[in-house]
Parts: sequence; structure tokens; C-alpha cells
Amino acid sequence: MVTEEDVRRVCLSLPSVQEKPYERLPGFRVKDRLFARIRQRPDALLVWRPDVFDKEALIASQPDKFFQTAHYEGHPGVLVRMEAIDLEELEDLLVLSWTLNAPAKLVTSFQASGLVPD
Repeated sequence: MVTEEDVRRVCLSLPSVQEKPYERLPGFRVKDRLFARIRQRPDALLVWRPDVFDKEALIASQPDKFFQTAHYEGHPGVLVRMEAIDLEELEDLLVLSWTLNAPAKLVTSFQASGLVPD
């Protein structure tokens, strides 16, 4: 199980990230592009996936961890049950979401440095 503090620590360890509330809840942005946020009703973490098909496959294969609400149908954002994942999975989800939203030059720079996986 991961906590809001785990999410915050991982997000803020990534390059050019700042925390900025989204609907009065923690939101995390890279160069002002939202890549993760904490939700309520239902409690979950929102992260981006490469595309809708990837998200739907993830939900189908692990519905105990991943889901969507009607609001996110047709969108690559997936909701994550934080109580169902561990820290390593959280890091993987957040790094991928960061790479999908960060400017290409920033991603390339940090991939070259070995700080962000290819």
C-alpha cells in the first residue's frame, strides 16, 4: 500500500516537477502539464498511459488495481487504487506518466543521463 506522501516524494524527485493543487487536491505537473493527481470519491491516483488501448488492457488484466470512471472513458488516464500497489509499481506508473507529459527534450536528456528509463 502506498500513501499520498509516497506519491508526493516520487513525483517531486522527477525533473522539473512542481506540486500545484488540482480541484483542491494534490496535483503534480511537469512544465505545467499535469501528469498525476490524487482524487477523492473514489479515492485513487490518476496517471497517464500511452493510449486508451493500453489503459483498457491494464484495467482488464488487473481490475483490483486499475479502473476508470465514466469521466475518463476515451482518455488515456487510468485510476489506481493506492492501497493495491506497492512502492516499486507506484514509481513505474509515475515515471511513465511523467515521460508521457514532459517535453521531449527533457525526457531525452534524463534518459541519456540514466535517471529515467527508456
